[in-house]
Amino acid sequence: MKKLQNKTVFITGGLSGIGKACAIAAAKEGANVAIADLKSDTTEKVMNEIKKENPKAIFIECNVSVFTDVRATIEKVVATFGTLDVALNNAGIGGEPNKIGDMTELQWLKVIGVNLNGVFNCMKHELLQMTKQKQGIIVNMASILGKVGLAHSGHYVAAKHGVIGLTQAAAIEYAHEMIRINAICPGFIDTPLLEKGGIGGNPEMKEHLISLHPMKRFGESAEIASGFIFLACNDSSFMTGATLEMDGGYLAK
Repeated sequence: MKKLQNKTVFITGGLSGIGKACAIAAAKEGANVAIADLKSDTTEKVMNEIKKENPKAIFIECNVSVFTDVRATIEKVVATFGTLDVALNNAGIGGEPNKIGDMTELQWLKVIGVNLNGVFNCMKHELLQMTKQKQGIIVNMASILGKVGLAHSGHYVAAKHGVIGLTQAAAIEYAHEMIRINAICPGFIDTPLLEKGGIGGNPEMKEHLISLHPMKRFGESAEIASGFIFLACNDSSFMTGATLEMDGGYLAK
């Protein structure tokens, strides 16, 4: 029996990186998959990859930082599949690196708008649906930077600390309604987000970041997807309000 057979799995930021890997893994486990993301040149290609594993997959264009966008998206997921069993709030951006004293208001608000407000927007509407169902699972994509700091990343660090706080508060509030809410804290993962942050083109910075992981490598998206499947199914039935650290030993130092 597949672990997510006939379950409806909703994933934000599912067209690339960790989100894409999680979507493919969920489809392999028998889930109906709903992807919410900004449209890109790769939308059709990625959706075809997911549909190879399970043809019951849809794409919905959505900006998670826009409250009404998220509400309409969740409504469409439920209208299509009839239920919302698992949600992965994964959409995020890296933001422009800057010292806090030099950071512009726009730089701050852009990252907070997607990485923290976006998670709140999604959780609110997911929880309204899951409360009606009296069951559900939410997984929030946090980060090792939700537990420690990193210079020039104050906006990202603050947002990811907030995601962990939201996860814990909501887990307490909804445990009695059979809704489990956990977070994943990846280390640095080899994804397009690293490339956008300029790390791929900076060998010195890349080697420095790799050296911060005792396993001496970046993680792979598929490795994080395995943690998501664990949290999304009954294998983690006694876990809520937890953070699953998948970081190559980064936080153990």
